[in-house]
Amino acid sequence: MSQLGIVAIGRNEGERLRRALGSVVGRGHPVAYVDGNSTDGSAELARSLGAEVIVEDPAQRNCAARARNAGFERVCQLDPDVRFVQFIDGDCEVVEGWLDEALRLFAERPDVALVTGRRRERHPEQSPYNRLADIEWDTPVGEIKVSHGDVMVRLEAFRQVGGFDDTIRVGEDCEFCLRLRQEGWILLRIDAEMTRHDMAMTRFGQWWRRSIRSGYGFAQVALRRGRSPDRFFVRDVYSSLFWGIALPLLVLVLAWPTRGASLLLALAYPCQILRIAYRHHRAGMAWRDAWLYGWSCTLGKVAHAIGLVRFQVERSLGQNKTERVITYK
Repeated sequence: MSQLGIVAIGRNEGERLRRALGSVVGRGHPVAYVDGNSTDGSAELARSLGAEVIVEDPAQRNCAARARNAGFERVCQLDPDVRFVQFIDGDCEVVEGWLDEALRLFAERPDVALVTGRRRERHPEQSPYNRLADIEWDTPVGEIKVSHGDVMVRLEAFRQVGGFDDTIRVGEDCEFCLRLRQEGWILLRIDAEMTRHDMAMTRFGQWWRRSIRSGYGFAQVALRRGRSPDRFFVRDVYSSLFWGIALPLLVLVLAWPTRGASLLLALAYPCQILRIAYRHHRAGMAWRDAWLYGWSCTLGKVAHAIGLVRFQVERSLGQNKTERVITYK
């Protein structure tokens, strides 16, 4: 029997799901696919490829944390010998050799709870938004504090912290990493190709909704974990509030009494873009990418602020309508 189980989650991923599951089924590992009530036949496709399929309860809103937890339990039922679980999203394809590489790392490092590798964008040349995602995935190797959802996790550590928190709709992967570290586990990113991600983002509106979604996640996780020594996402919240709300309001409020002179404060935005671009160019990023990244970081603060406000409004009203910010595709 295999020591490794595979959990994939997705919703309406189409051919991307075929590539994702095709990269892991038929290798002797139990594979569970958790479907978020797709309407494109994803569940049927997964079954035809040989994956065990779990369909989320349509009465509950889609939740990546709940889906991953359900998939984890299912692969453990399928094979009680499972000791490690690889999580992937339905728009990611596992690179040949990654699973063996990660398992070797775990065998050498019993103190490691989670290992991740290089996630690359499949078509970074197709749009600036795909390119931004590729830049986002290119993070340093070594000991890490947070990770995206493509990770391999030690079963013992997963059970120790109770898995993903399914009350957190956005940013659940980062919050999961925090709890692992609080229990004394080490998280690593190694210099090995892991997955090919297919963002398939071609429109500004998609990028904007994704940024709002991130802001929503900052607010929710900071509220839950902001008092930790890491001050988790607190800095992101403050930065988004400043650039997305405080500074624009200051410019507008002071416009009349200063006879328009306050508009000069808006120059802070291009200065911020330049500062970010210059810093990343000095770190080795090409100027074209550095400018793109600087622009996205600065404008993204406004979208993040919208997400922060939306979270607070829904929280104040006792609502839970996060489906509006979860999906950007």
